[in-house]
Order: sequence, then C-alpha cells, then structure tokens
Amino acid sequence: MDFEFNDEQTMFRNMAREFAGREIIPTAAEDDQNERYRPDITEKLGALGLLGAPIPQEYGGLGADFISYCLICEEIARGSASVFTTMAVQVSLFQFPLLNCASEEQKRKFLPLTTKGQLLGCFGLTEPNVGSDASSMETSAVSKDGKWVLNGNKMWISNGGLAHWALIFAQTDKSKRHRGTAAFLVEQGTKGFSSKDIHGKMGLKASNTAELILHDCEVPAENMVGQVGDGFRIAMSTLDSGRLSTGAAAVGVAQACIDAAVKYAQERTQFGRPIASFQLIQEMVADMVVETEAARSIVYRAADLKNKGLPFVREASIAKYFAADVAVRAAQKAIKIHGGYGYSNEYPVERYYRDATGVSLYEGTAEIQKLIIGRETLGIAAFV
Repeated sequence: MDFEFNDEQTMFRNMAREFAGREIIPTAAEDDQNERYRPDITEKLGALGLLGAPIPQEYGGLGADFISYCLICEEIARGSASVFTTMAVQVSLFQFPLLNCASEEQKRKFLPLTTKGQLLGCFGLTEPNVGSDASSMETSAVSKDGKWVLNGNKMWISNGGLAHWALIFAQTDKSKRHRGTAAFLVEQGTKGFSSKDIHGKMGLKASNTAELILHDCEVPAENMVGQVGDGFRIAMSTLDSGRLSTGAAAVGVAQACIDAAVKYAQERTQFGRPIASFQLIQEMVADMVVETEAARSIVYRAADLKNKGLPFVREASIAKYFAADVAVRAAQKAIKIHGGYGYSNEYPVERYYRDATGVSLYEGTAEIQKLIIGRETLGIAAFV
C-alpha cells in the first residue's frame, strides 16, 4: 500500500475540505439545532461531482477510486456528520447497489440523475421489528398480474422522507428466509407508498430520517433489481461497501474533535497559563491523535483492497468498528477538555458526541462488526 496520495486523491480531499469549510461548517450548529436539512448543500455537492464521485463517468460520475471517496467522506463528515449521512446514503446505499446489480437500462435511467442530485434515493432495509437480522424481514412482495404488491414498514431510513425513489427489500417467500428476498425500486408518490419523518433523534439531526409505509403498493415487474432471491446478497454487499464510507466519516468526526480540542486548549487559560500546557490535557490530545491516525490507516487499507479488487469484507468491518469507537472516545475526551462548556451547544463537541454515537449504530453496531470479523477470520459462513 502506498501511503502517499496521488494527485487525484489530493484534489478530491482538498475539494471536499474547501466545500465543507465554505458551505457546511458555518451553519452546521444551527442546522443541527433546528433539525434542518439543506437541499442547497445537496445540490451543490451534485454540481461539484461529489455526490457521485466513485461512479464511472459513463453513468455521470467522476470515476474516483475508493480512497478518494473515503477522503471525501472524511472531510464532509468533519464538517457535519448529518451532511455526510445524506451524501453516503445517496452514493453508498443507493448508487452502489444499482451500479453493481441493476440492469443496464436501470443504470442509465437512475445513475446520471443521482450523481447530479436531481434524484435522491434511499435504502429500505431496516424494519420496526427487524434490525440486525435482515433475513427475518416482514415486508412482503406478492406477484400479481405482472406486478409486485408490497406490504410492510421500513424504519430509521435515512433520506426516507426526501427520496424520489427508494430501494425496498421485501420477502417473496418467508419460508425461504434470505433466499426469498428481492429488491425493488419504488417511486415516491406511488399509490400505497408513503413516509413519515422521525423527529427527536439524539444526533444527526440535520439529516432526514423517516419511516416508510407500504400498503398494497403495486410495483412494475421491471422495477425489480436483480432476480428473486438476489435481495439479501444485494443488501449485504451494499453494506460491506457502505462500511468503508462510514469508517471514513467516523475518522472525520474524530478529527473534528481533535481540531476543536486543540483550539480550545490553546485559548483557555487556568492558573495563569493555557490549559494546553498541562500534561493531562496533552495526554488526552495524544490519545485522540494516535487512535484517529490508526483508524485512518485502517480505513485506507480497506479502501486499497477494494481498489485492487481483493476481498475486503473483514477489513471494512474492522474499519467501521474501530473508527466508530475512536470517534466516540475522541468526542468524550474533547468534552472533558472543554469542561462545562463542552456540555453545552456553545461549542461543537457535544454535537460531535451525539453524531459519533449515531455513526456507531448504523451500517451495523460494533457487536455486529465483531460477528463479521470473527466469521471472516474463522471461515464460517453466515448462512447455509
């Protein structure tokens, strides 16, 4: 692995960093407090090409590699994990499964619009009673008169209340469990398909989260992605790639915590000198820096494997598991360095802590990542 970024990777990192500094950071605290999603940011990300950077140029993207994509995710999350969530759902959870599993016609129809931000998508897998055990999903799909009739609910769907199209996973035969799952593209406004925004989240407040409701929702047969039985594989492979972007985002949040802690420690004085001169403050900053650099290297290692077309599932789970924990610990230390001020929204570190907690949950909790790492290391199949 080459630890030096090439010119293209450096360009993407700098582009994302500059964009975050100009468009995201100035209103991030206010957007969080008001639970405000800003469509103009999404539109500008699309105009720059950052909303579909790793998608091939023939489908409207920039053809960036996965290290470049991770650099983009890190810098955007460093500005706001909420904005990252909107972007990553669009790219990792909607564009990637279409790129990898959809028909050529479906790719041509959807991908160019999604990379420009003219079409938003979401990923409908989690349900009120089904989280980590996706093979037990309750949403059903019944074939009828050349169409599929979907019934069920999806929960905690990022972008769910905004998306023009949703990638919905449903069970065509519950007796087959994961072998009976299928994936469907469902358009907003389709009869029987609706959404309900979720409010009162602990963090990631400036990103949209919704419940999706499907009641006798008829979907044309041509809207199926892949074949019956492909749905579970599509969902799991999508999450594997998504964990790379989430790991990168966690690194971005951890770096934001370091930035804030260093700035405050250099400015805050106690006992007649900046608190940065106190050894215990230095120790906390050192812990944050070491763990963040380690997490960053792990993320890039996983992205490098994917770039080379090598197995990366275990490494992606390691990256997500470790980096998310690092982000939470970095936020906790940043709050301690800020003292009482860290417990208020006068400074951004309390938001970083809330957002880091959210990042640690989606794309699979730490416990799920440990199961994947253990299975991959031991060579044990998840399903037979």
